[in-house]
Amino acid sequence: MSKKAVVVLSGGLDSTTCMGIAREAGYELYSLTFNYGQRHNREVEQAKKIAAYYQVPDHRIVNLGFLKEIGGSALTDESIAVPTDEIPKTDEIPATYVPARNLIFLSLATAYAEVVGAEVIYIGVSAVDYSGYPDCRPEFIRSMSDTIRLATKAGTTGTDLRIEAPLQRLSKKETIEWGLKLGVPYELSTSCYQGGEEACGICDSCRLRLKGFEEAGAVDPIRYQNR
Repeated sequence: MSKKAVVVLSGGLDSTTCMGIAREAGYELYSLTFNYGQRHNREVEQAKKIAAYYQVPDHRIVNLGFLKEIGGSALTDESIAVPTDEIPKTDEIPATYVPARNLIFLSLATAYAEVVGAEVIYIGVSAVDYSGYPDCRPEFIRSMSDTIRLATKAGTTGTDLRIEAPLQRLSKKETIEWGLKLGVPYELSTSCYQGGEEACGICDSCRLRLKGFEEAGAVDPIRYQNR
């Protein structure tokens, strides 16, 4: 039997890189994408294309519309503007933070991993070049790993089930360099928080992505407005 991995696949640059990393590690890939009412829900369609590229046998799209109902984020509440002035400092929590998002994502990914018999969950969080989200920190990932061992059949019966966050200590430049070596299809990914057909180029996520490609000496293959 082949070893299996569940990848939390948003359709963005980091999660797409994780698909390439997990495939290179020899895992049969299973992907999980969440539609939580995000204004940039175009990423769900891109995630479908990425899953197809990697020939994922079972790509699940889970509806978490209640996160939009709860609101509290520029990504789920249309009345809160997406910041477009500059990349925030890492000690600031920006308006694009979605309360409890990765907590919920990893909980559901754990359930899915147990069902399909996966031994690892990949998530593309970074604690270096990121937007200041508390649920991207190493402390959170370590805590969730401990919780998985305590709260699952796999953990209580000694079966290995763990979280891998391979990009956690990498800059966007380093992430992109790794992905390019693996032939990751960045042309299928999307990062813009505005969710348009062409990326805006000025939101936090676009700025981080463009900076990473520039520092890696590569050209971002997606389309941007006025570029």
